[in-house]
Amino acid sequence: MVFPLSPGANEMKIGLTYDLRSEYLSLGYSEEDTAELDKTETIEGIETALHSLGYQTERIGNARSLMMRLLNGNRWDLVFNICEGIFGDGRESLVPAILDDWQIPYVFSGAATMALSLNKAFCKRVVRDAGIPTPDFCLIRSEEDMNGPKPSFPLFLKPVMEGSGKGIGEYSLIWNEEEFRQVSRKLLERYNQAVLVEEYLPGREFTVGICGNGKEARVIGVMEVIFKNEVPDIYSYENKQNYKEAVEYQNAEDGETAAACARLALGVWEITGSRDSGRVDVKLNRMGEPEFMEINPLAGLNFKDSDLPILARMNGMDFTQLIDTIMQAALKRIYGTEIPSLIIPREQYSYYPA
Repeated sequence: MVFPLSPGANEMKIGLTYDLRSEYLSLGYSEEDTAELDKTETIEGIETALHSLGYQTERIGNARSLMMRLLNGNRWDLVFNICEGIFGDGRESLVPAILDDWQIPYVFSGAATMALSLNKAFCKRVVRDAGIPTPDFCLIRSEEDMNGPKPSFPLFLKPVMEGSGKGIGEYSLIWNEEEFRQVSRKLLERYNQAVLVEEYLPGREFTVGICGNGKEARVIGVMEVIFKNEVPDIYSYENKQNYKEAVEYQNAEDGETAAACARLALGVWEITGSRDSGRVDVKLNRMGEPEFMEINPLAGLNFKDSDLPILARMNGMDFTQLIDTIMQAALKRIYGTEIPSLIIPREQYSYYPA
């Protein structure tokens, strides 16, 4: 695929693709069903940041709206895609695949990476085969699978293809066979997908923010998730929805631990083919060593409440600078060059030089 020479920022029309949570709620979907979808203020925040950087924008909406616009002859220089989708195991891949077919460049990872990362078991196999540590696991697809081999107790159970803590609660931490079977049945019935059964890691929990591509990928911060008193140490759907009351976020204070988490995250970023920006979640094992939990190449971008903007802000990068850094990474990947704007020197926020 060959793209023209890079235009200036003020010459670029950026399309915005997204799934608006309120639209799906109005159709009868529940708060949990729509947990990964975006608020209007998220779209407004991204749009405001892009405008302040000199870009023109046009709201497109979800995958169906994108298809209708394309068939009606609409085109954009670049699409800023945050569509999560709501149906099927390729829901996050749909918009990237459509845009690839129409040869329209876009921000964030491609269809193959989105499909891989959505299925936590597939992703863990790829990461494990690359020699990156991740908790031992098995999959439960049916009642019969409950009789097969599995890691030793305690275990941690969650749906294999959900985000935002969906299907995760106090019940996810399993100590015996009876709990294992009971929770497996509950999750199979509720989410209509396989259950990921993992060895439980008892250590501290971190999320690592990454911007950039290839050898220029950078860790912009390592943030620890610390649970408040009387809150179960599980980053559940409930705790994520009420994070201000349930958890505290801190920059990782132990430089050695932060560096180990950053190295692991960059390895995962490379092996999964992730692009432009995202997050990698990590936990420490009994030996205090980091292991890969999951990757989010389509990290939330609510300027107030999402982990990646919070992490960036804690490391001296405001929301506009974060969006600028994401755009610069995408433009350099697509056109081979950056467009001068508000980008900050990389050495100010990078754990590792190229």
